Amino acid sequence: MDKSPAPSLLPIFRSQQQAELLALILGDPSVEHTLTDLAEKTGTPYASVHREIERAESAGITISRLVGRTRLVRANEASPYFVGLADVLVKAFGAPWVLANALADIAGIDHAYIYGSWAARASGEASQRPVGDIDVLVLGKPDRDALYAAASNAEQRLGRSIQITIRASDWLTTGSGTFYDTVVARPMIPLPIPD
Repeated sequence: MDKSPAPSLLPIFRSQQQAELLALILGDPSVEHTLTDLAEKTGTPYASVHREIERAESAGITISRLVGRTRLVRANEASPYFVGLADVLVKAFGAPWVLANALADIAGIDHAYIYGSWAARASGEASQRPVGDIDVLVLGKPDRDALYAAASNAEQRLGRSIQITIRASDWLTTGSGTFYDTVVARPMIPLPIPD
């Protein structure tokens, strides 16, 4: 029996493990995951992952297939719950949450944002190309080694490459140039990093 408490951030899920697993699966419906991969990325025991996937599949939230003896799991985009549930899970437990937690203890970060194709897709922009990596804009003067180590940990958790760009704290108001124009012209998702 899963004894982890309901997540305090969004207590509508049975447990933190359930919410994190579903966020990982529904957050990128084109990716198939093995149960071992899900256990490693979320730090959840394999048996708990297996139980949560069984529950999700019986509710029609996920679907799976066998390749040899390996079970591959992905989001069921045909589920009537998919769009709404994926939106809630990604906002509460997806990449913004994982990145904010990874960067929370790094001094010198004034603000951080996800930008680029991941932010555009999460904001509802359609695209024919799959999202490859997650671009993160960090404003301030953080310790670069600590920042890149935190990004590496988040990469393993999210299963995506994370590209960090560091700029001065006032860059969004004083910046200029092609890169600046490109970044500010598209959606940006602020990371809720505590002060």
